[in-house]
Amino acid sequence: MIFGKTIVITGAASGIGQRTAELAADLGADVYAVDMNAPATPVGHFLQADLSTQEGVSALAQALPARLDALCNVAGLSGQSGAVPTLSVNFYGLRALSQLLAPKLREGGAVVNVASIAGFGWRANLDRAKALVDVPGFPDVAEVVAENDVKDEEGYPVSKELLVLWTLRAAHEARFKDRGIRVNAVSPGPVETPILEQFREVLGDARVNSDIERVGRAGTSQDIAPTILFLCSDAARWINGANIPVDGGLEASVSAEVLGF
Repeated sequence: MIFGKTIVITGAASGIGQRTAELAADLGADVYAVDMNAPATPVGHFLQADLSTQEGVSALAQALPARLDALCNVAGLSGQSGAVPTLSVNFYGLRALSQLLAPKLREGGAVVNVASIAGFGWRANLDRAKALVDVPGFPDVAEVVAENDVKDEEGYPVSKELLVLWTLRAAHEARFKDRGIRVNAVSPGPVETPILEQFREVLGDARVNSDIERVGRAGTSQDIAPTILFLCSDAARWINGANIPVDGGLEASVSAEVLGF
């Protein structure tokens, strides 16, 4: 389904990004693996990049080839470093990269964003989410965070709320829609990756343990990567603007509790 496709995967040095890059290469894709750190086991073409600034994003976009089939936005911070760097990478950097690469993506190509169950509250926090998504370009994130009163401990869930909302919008943005480029998201629950312990520090053991107990186990990178690559493939050609939970049923459980059914 992705044999011969050229796929960019950010966050490819560890966790979900690493497994997605490995699986894509195994399935015959030409992989451009992007990260701040070089992977221990290189896959495809490695490009070092800093997605926390406009300059870093622009340099990466220029270094990538002129024709791409898909972009997988997997890179992300846990929130441990505070709201400003977290929103810079997890949302504004990711959005800027997607928009810059849109002209390089072939007609019928795909953008896949890795969101999170942590973004579940975007509807309840819609006014703030809309205000933050409405900020154009790559802004002064410190100013945006201060103006919208985003606390450091909220950085990670807010970044994922924005990502889910933007995914719905981007699917109908002219730069993507006019060329048939699909924009979708995948929302994992807790996943056994190197930054899970950081999530425990940010979100608290009680929240993480409760989420795991609801579904019986934490996920693994191997659980998430196939869905990301499915959304890159032509088999998903009629899926657009979707946020797919890949969480063992966690979102269904939380929805049942919140909505009282």
